[in-house]
Amino acid sequence: MISIYQGKRQEGRRRYNCISGRPFLFGIPMTFIVFIDCRGNRPERGIRFRMNRGKYIVLTNNPLVFDKLEKTHEVIYLETTYEGLLREVRDRIHDGHLLLTHPLSGSVKPNETPYKSVLISAGKEEVDRRSLTIIENAIDACHKFQDKTGRYGESVLEDFQLIDWTLLESGLASADAW
Repeated sequence: MISIYQGKRQEGRRRYNCISGRPFLFGIPMTFIVFIDCRGNRPERGIRFRMNRGKYIVLTNNPLVFDKLEKTHEVIYLETTYEGLLREVRDRIHDGHLLLTHPLSGSVKPNETPYKSVLISAGKEEVDRRSLTIIENAIDACHKFQDKTGRYGESVLEDFQLIDWTLLESGLASADAW
């Protein structure tokens, strides 16, 4: 959520509006403050990275996420395992996409849930080493836990779909606000 405070800050002869909020980057809550020059000039320092629906892709193996977002967002739905989805995300990072949400967000361990949704950038640039490290570590984490996904009934699978959707929803709200 982004809040705009009415107060102004004087810095030398310039007046700035203060905008602050708590977006999520790689699944980690971050506090930010940006000062915008009231005269319309760009600030010398500050956040210049803007994100909106056209700037990211949702990769998911969750049918609930696909049903909710297919008409409003760019969604790639894969019928694959949790680890299979992470491997697809890794391949796209190798192609130059940037990882926007952490693949191990939430308190559900890999291989406990069959569903995962991840945001990546729509644009391609050079391979981002940080994104690559995060996704490789997430794939390695899948091997640390015994696969329990085949033991669940239909109602439990629906619960896991809802958990994944809820986690993704906060990432989408942050990405759309940017």
